[in-house]
Amino acid sequence: MNLSNKEVIHIKSGNVEYLQFRRLLEYKEDITHAFSIGKQVDFRTIKKSNYDKALKDYEELCSCLGLDKNNIIKPNQMHKDNIETVKEKILNGKPDIYLEEYLYTDGLITQTENIILATTSADCILMLFYDPVTKTIGNIHSGWKGTYQEIAIKAVQKMQKDCGVKPENLICCMCPSIRKCHFEVKQDVKDLFEEKFKAKVDLNKIIEKRQDIDGKWNIDTVLLNTILLQQQGLKSENIINSEICTVCNSDILHSYRVEKEGFGLETAIISKNS
Repeated sequence: MNLSNKEVIHIKSGNVEYLQFRRLLEYKEDITHAFSIGKQVDFRTIKKSNYDKALKDYEELCSCLGLDKNNIIKPNQMHKDNIETVKEKILNGKPDIYLEEYLYTDGLITQTENIILATTSADCILMLFYDPVTKTIGNIHSGWKGTYQEIAIKAVQKMQKDCGVKPENLICCMCPSIRKCHFEVKQDVKDLFEEKFKAKVDLNKIIEKRQDIDGKWNIDTVLLNTILLQQQGLKSENIINSEICTVCNSDILHSYRVEKEGFGLETAIISKNS
């Protein structure tokens, strides 16, 4: 299966497969990025039994891109809205993975060269940010809880404050994730979203009642994040949607909704070149 479309390119290099955004490739002299593909890889580092495999998978992906896995910094991702600005790595000779400094952190931004910002997901939205003017990069994990907490807005605000970014210059690329077609919720979650966003957003296209199942609704978190980013000042043409659903493509992408307790994780990485 090839997932290439008008927004992304599916690349195969030996046993390694990944997506790259066509828009970000316009800046390939400045940044390097990728979103991993393949059920054979699993970037779950919180499980000690899988840590060595995750490092091996990171090493193979980074090697294809000309990067050093030891430059990786990965937040612990607790479905919060905390974002850290990275100045430098903490550990020497090994990745900064599962460190106390990034506990309860779901997003990273930096202007430092040769640091690889990494996030993981199995249905959640991973957002890769780049500002060509200030050379700022960001990598944000936004599940439905992160979306509810408006982590995308807070990422833009932090890049403005810490890095001098202007929203109109900022590019945001949304990696494959669960889409409206499969993001089904019960009334409690539906009510949370309605109460939080009804005064900010027209929810008619975002929340849709299931006609075939009572008490269930589908929510379009990708569209919701897109609108929130536009309200924050990003240009519509600078918000890039991969248009790929992890559930629809669960034969090649990890999906919590499909795999349940044994789910694996994809990774998205972005680095500012020297």
